[in-house]
Amino acid sequence: MTCTACQFVAESARVLLRRDGFILHAITQPTPVRGWLVLTSERHARAWYDLTAEEAAAVGALAREVMQAQLESLHAEHVYAFAIGDVLQHFHLHLVPRFATTPAHHRGRAAFDAPAAEAISEAEAAGAANEVKTYLERSAADVLP
Repeated sequence: MTCTACQFVAESARVLLRRDGFILHAITQPTPVRGWLVLTSERHARAWYDLTAEEAAAVGALAREVMQAQLESLHAEHVYAFAIGDVLQHFHLHLVPRFATTPAHHRGRAAFDAPAAEAISEAEAAGAANEVKTYLERSAADVLP
């Protein structure tokens, strides 16, 4: 049986960042929210409890870094983090920004239930993902000697 998450993880074209056994990518479904990103484990690990202690520490630090990038580069006022684990056999943490203009019916867990008609364009979603990627690359360059 083919694992769709393994296939996705192997596709480097959609990966914004690869670090410590995780990849960062934009959500693959239509989204009503700019900058909705997902941290996905490169290996089979369905939930937090399947991660090693090192992976759990790494994903926590990476999530914090990405969330800071979403706040700064996209001017979000908050970022939600969701790890549901019902579908894929790869741990994935959804990082969903909230903006002052985000309508109530797209806030929190409700963003998952938005109708396709309310989705932003693929170009807008890709643009926001690239803004975060650029911010992360610049931040990493600032830290390097």
